[in-house]
Amino acid sequence: MMAKLTAKCILIIIIAFLVGCGGLRFSQVSPEAKDFHPKRIAVFPADVGSYEEARGIVEKVVAGVIAEKKWFADIMDVESLNRQLAANEELRKAMETYLSKLKTVNFSDDVLSKKIGQLAKVDAFLLIGVDYWNYAVENDRKVGKAGLSFKFIEAASGKIMWKAGHQRADSYRLIKPDLPDVAKDVVKEMIEEMPH
Repeated sequence: MMAKLTAKCILIIIIAFLVGCGGLRFSQVSPEAKDFHPKRIAVFPADVGSYEEARGIVEKVVAGVIAEKKWFADIMDVESLNRQLAANEELRKAMETYLSKLKTVNFSDDVLSKKIGQLAKVDAFLLIGVDYWNYAVENDRKVGKAGLSFKFIEAASGKIMWKAGHQRADSYRLIKPDLPDVAKDVVKEMIEEMPH
């Protein structure tokens, strides 16, 4: 009798632990997102902080994973957007001002957002932040760690339709995991919760 009770308690604890470990570190979807179905999106250059080596890798991984989903008619990757920014001073100024306001006062300016959407010919844009990109020791384990954050913004209104953050730390003994592979796993998990 006691063995059955102990076994049931252990099983419940294991199930609760597994369920608690699932999902993203953070994900918030706007109520308006249920009616939000953009056709053309742009992936903005990543805000990498001190992890400059992650820039090109993360930008390509994000655009690639989104393209695999086939949710959008067109995805403007960072390279294409950078070409437009180089050719269009009005777009570059609008984007610089928009991102500055968003970063300094956490304000998504609807006028600038709409202007960016019109000039770049996109319905929405995805902002990427790199929170972690390193090898570290955590709790006596060596890990390769990648952490990202996303903001998906409707261009016409400037509304943040979805924001999320997630990280992954793959442990190793001798052979370090490739951080681009760790990042790809993080992006795949995050994109599953992205409105489309």
